[in-house]
Amino acid sequence: MGNLVVIGSQWGDEGKGKIVDILAHEADVIVRFQGGSNAGHTVVTKKGTFIFHLLPSGILGRGKQCVLGNGVVIDPVALIGELDQLASRGMKVGRNLAISQRAHLILPYHKAIDKAAEKAKGARRIGTTGKGIGPAYVDKMARVGIRVGDLLHPAVFREKVECNLVEINNFLRHVYGTRGFNAARICEEYDQYAHRLRGHIVDDSLFIHKAMENGSRVLFEGAQGTHLDVDLGTYPFVTSSNATAGGACTGSGVGPTKIDAVLGVTKAYTTRVGSGPFPTELVDEVGSGLQERGQEFGATTGRERRCGWLDAMVLRYAVRVNGCTSLAVTKLDVLDGAPELKIAVGYRYEGKLYRDMPADVDVLTNCEPVYEVLPCWSGTTSGTTSYKALPVEARRYLRRIEELTSCPIDLVSTGSHREHTIMLRNPMTSTRPRGKLSKMSA
Repeated sequence: MGNLVVIGSQWGDEGKGKIVDILAHEADVIVRFQGGSNAGHTVVTKKGTFIFHLLPSGILGRGKQCVLGNGVVIDPVALIGELDQLASRGMKVGRNLAISQRAHLILPYHKAIDKAAEKAKGARRIGTTGKGIGPAYVDKMARVGIRVGDLLHPAVFREKVECNLVEINNFLRHVYGTRGFNAARICEEYDQYAHRLRGHIVDDSLFIHKAMENGSRVLFEGAQGTHLDVDLGTYPFVTSSNATAGGACTGSGVGPTKIDAVLGVTKAYTTRVGSGPFPTELVDEVGSGLQERGQEFGATTGRERRCGWLDAMVLRYAVRVNGCTSLAVTKLDVLDGAPELKIAVGYRYEGKLYRDMPADVDVLTNCEPVYEVLPCWSGTTSGTTSYKALPVEARRYLRRIEELTSCPIDLVSTGSHREHTIMLRNPMTSTRPRGKLSKMSA
């Protein structure tokens, strides 16, 4: 076993930061392959709590090489801010961070367009963070994007900015009624960022390929979650990049045959930030209880996360489209003391029973979930580090997740700290025949 992709199996916020931080101990290179500063990965260590929006969660590991791949859209302001925060806490980042020269930049006008467009949508708004992620990806696909490598060539950078602003300023003024931008000011600002970041800029594909050739283990870290993937998520209530496992290849320049395994991270229940369908959402005291106990507030925006029961339909779909070889279940302890537990095993819509997740957003928005009810446990799971120490009902709940998804569970998180983790098998270092469930199912 060597190269592992870690993805979110729900709508993001599954606790990937903690899982990546744990697995990074066995990795040599950690690669962030998509998204931008709209992501928020929280890592709790003995040195304190760290929230990363762009930097890979593995940046805290000593001797680890971290890469921001070509699939990431980079806001230099946010990135340099994270580097400065780490430095203020005694952790200087040097050659251990590499940034793809092919990664696209977020410019000030991307943020302006993002905020103005979202405001104009009114009730139809998607719930964007307003950080310019979507407009930057739009420019990328329209072939007018500006890449990190352009920072190294001031004349080229200026020409591209000036060319783009002809259309963008006209658009901002006449469509949204907002002010335009000055090319000279943008170039002056970004020249400072170029000076700060130039030592980190590399060909990420070549960099990662050489590391693999030298026997390095590579851990690929995704942002957001499967159901926010622009192609495979609950469109149009999605992000602007490929948050599924395939994005690890296109977002880092690595061929699919180099990937050995895919770990899907899921909460023991379900949450979602922003607008969009959420079949198992609980808008009662049970949902409020999950939100309070789980501290369900976005690391990036601080917005309240919508909470609901675990949805096996959502998970089965994620296992299928990502090719998950195993799962990590987080926040099991949040379910401590619940009167009962429910898992959605189907949807009912206009007399039809769905056993697989439909692509039709209207069905997802208006369906009635079909639940399986399981008993909860009376004891506590908080901080538990041994599978055998879990209450029997908790073990039964985990076993049922495996059965419903046909995917083994490798890790169970029972608290926010690194040590509050049960590792049944390390997906970075161990192998298991595809389809075989974990020992908890024996």
